[in-house]
Amino acid sequence: MPPPLSDDHGDAAELSGYEPMLAKFLRRFHSDDLRRILLHSEPTLHFPLVIDFAELFDFDTELGNALYSNPKAFLPVFDAAAQRAQSEVLEILNTSELMGTPDKSNPAAVQKKLLHVRVNTSGSPLLFPESSPSIGKVRVKHRGILLTLKGTVIRSGGVKMIEGERWYQCRKCSHSFRCYPELEAGNRITLPASCPSTSSKGCPSAYFQLIEDSITCHDYQEIKIQESVQLLDVGSIPRSMPVILMDDLVDIVKAGDDVIVSGMLSAKWSSDVKDVRCNLDPVFIANYARRTNELKSGIDIPDEIIQEFDFFWAKHRDTPLKGRNEILKGICPQIYGLFTVKLAVALTLIGGVQHVDTSGTKVRGEPHMLLVGDPGTGKSQFLKFAAKLSNRSVITTGLGSTSAGLTVTAVKDGGEWMLEAGALVLADGGLCCIDEFDSMREHDRTTIHEAMEQQTISVAKAGLVTTLTSRTTVFGATNPKGQYDSDESLSVNTTLSGPLLSRFDIVIVLLDRKNPDLDGIISSHILAQGTKAEEKKTSDSGVKSTAALGIEEWTLPFLRRYIHYVRHRFKPVLTKEAERIISGYYQLQRSSGTQNAARTTVRMLESLIRLAQAHARLMFRNEVTELDAIAAILCIESSMTTSAVVDSAGDALNSNFRENPDQDYTEQANIIREKVKGYPLF
Repeated sequence: MPPPLSDDHGDAAELSGYEPMLAKFLRRFHSDDLRRILLHSEPTLHFPLVIDFAELFDFDTELGNALYSNPKAFLPVFDAAAQRAQSEVLEILNTSELMGTPDKSNPAAVQKKLLHVRVNTSGSPLLFPESSPSIGKVRVKHRGILLTLKGTVIRSGGVKMIEGERWYQCRKCSHSFRCYPELEAGNRITLPASCPSTSSKGCPSAYFQLIEDSITCHDYQEIKIQESVQLLDVGSIPRSMPVILMDDLVDIVKAGDDVIVSGMLSAKWSSDVKDVRCNLDPVFIANYARRTNELKSGIDIPDEIIQEFDFFWAKHRDTPLKGRNEILKGICPQIYGLFTVKLAVALTLIGGVQHVDTSGTKVRGEPHMLLVGDPGTGKSQFLKFAAKLSNRSVITTGLGSTSAGLTVTAVKDGGEWMLEAGALVLADGGLCCIDEFDSMREHDRTTIHEAMEQQTISVAKAGLVTTLTSRTTVFGATNPKGQYDSDESLSVNTTLSGPLLSRFDIVIVLLDRKNPDLDGIISSHILAQGTKAEEKKTSDSGVKSTAALGIEEWTLPFLRRYIHYVRHRFKPVLTKEAERIISGYYQLQRSSGTQNAARTTVRMLESLIRLAQAHARLMFRNEVTELDAIAAILCIESSMTTSAVVDSAGDALNSNFRENPDQDYTEQANIIREKVKGYPLF
């Protein structure tokens, strides 16, 4: 790694010698991009030209080292080279038109003044830890080199105008020169002590005048990015870094987006406050920014692991529910039984398929789940384990969330209003676990409705009007208000409103009733956990396998890969048998009068479809069969303290794994078929 160069004018003059070589690089690798910019006819002020650092480094190692070592002086030279290459390509275009027949359908090529070279460092040597540190490990040694930072946008400010340069003229010799504002000095311009004229005689004058209409301004926006919580060590606090976006980079990201930014580390004086010492605060000046929301869920799954999945389901072709239960036993193995809760957790994490109709209306595919139970029933254990299973998760409590709460808020930072993302926005595309759900702030209780159903958060605060995405699965847990009263509604027992409860696809009530036989089994299971932990040692891949292909134990890393794989491989569709069961059950609930509001039953129908699709994915299938529909109905039934179809489905706390689940399913399926057979499929 070459040593960083200094930022004096001598280095700038030396780097200007690279301009012809940089123009040659742009003509060779980006002639199509330059031609597209020249022919661009729409009214656009700024034109980005994105280059790959790896490509530049392969073209000329010296150019790559110079850009890495001194980007502050090198990037203006690169912009000048882009203008030079643009002029040469324009000359070629004009010559070709003179030699041939001009095409009147194409717009005339015009050279663009504001052309910015943006350096993309993805796939380049700059992604090693020295030049791509985590935000919490950025130090003074990183100043002056080309850095790459990754994080999540937690604040986004408004777009402002900032001065970029201005021209002055010497009153004595009339020499004109350019001055740039200094970011460290609060964007102030410091004039030279004497005229910088390069004439042989020199000029000692120190009197200058501003040239009229010579001030150049830029679009300017400040955002704040925070390092990913999943990449931190246990007990570490996520750090943040303010980032400055200029020109074409403004407004390309918003709160909640995952971004990769490359640029330079700088510093600026903190705002002047009486009796408070001024400090130099680090700030990152971005040269290139890219949203990586589509890359959130990248988990490496080797082909050998996929073969294990295929072999596992081939082995359980005749007993599919027994194979499903083996997977479910890997969820929160420290908790005995609770089959219904573990099945609900798996279906919630896997989720269904989003549906978009011809009008563009979207029906969410992510289910939501709420655990209501007495203390000591394992609610928080399930929340923490579910957060580990999801590759992107945020775990918080109703009152212990950030100042943005669970949604989004407007905060004042340095005299400017900025949007700060809450837990639901930061967990976009993943899982948001909320413990003590009933202790949410009043503001969050009103805004969470839209976030859970429409998967958006509309903001109109302090003059900031926007819409943020929150494609998030919500997994909540709460205690009942006092002793749970089965004669009262769930809303009365939890102090949560009916509309909010209707957003949850699954609401499971865990009541701690005395059962001497079950208490003895649970105590033995807990005492045996310590012995089992010492005896079992998992392999490096997190999977304990036999000599031949075959999964012996579903451990946490293996479950994460399986959930990620089935979510992205399978897009299950409903068969006629599944539609008949779901439609009949919906009509049964409507006619029985167990649901008070039509809105609730319609949402229940959507929940059944989501859970049936999730169960089909769990069973490694691309079709939703009758088995999946019945399993979804049994899961919905477990949300009721008294069941309308299967009388034994209501006690979720005492639901254990059956020895022969496939045979038990036949009995339950016959009951459901008998109940819904009188309702036609329209």
